[in-house]
Amino acid sequence: MVTADGRAYQASLRVAFDGIECIGRLWFIDEADSQLAFMDHAAIPGFTVEDAVRKAKAFSQVDLEHRCHRALSEKRRFGKLRRATDEMIDQIKYLNRVVINLQTGMQDREGGQAEIERIQQQILAIVRSLPLHAGVEDD
Repeated sequence: MVTADGRAYQASLRVAFDGIECIGRLWFIDEADSQLAFMDHAAIPGFTVEDAVRKAKAFSQVDLEHRCHRALSEKRRFGKLRRATDEMIDQIKYLNRVVINLQTGMQDREGGQAEIERIQQQILAIVRSLPLHAGVEDD
């Protein structure tokens, strides 16, 4: 739990593999409205997911508060739309990594094709949700 600007935020770590290492990003989720979440744009790299999580857990309360303040200072008016587009971009990057892994033989064809279909479905779900978020300002 982090407090900033008189509001309480739950800190959460989202980790994704970028093809070389695992990259964690802290999200600060408003306790009063879980739809309001702000990402700290600084990366928390790790060789594994567990390594990134360990590094994030090592942050002091003051470190988390500073990161939360930074995330809040970068917030945009249309945060829900931004989160949806960030998620879509992350899925597109992941799609690219899967295709490259298929081309280089680092991933088996059947598993890779199934993963591509799953990613496509996730991207389509995000695209379908965009009208729900467009024009909706954060509080």
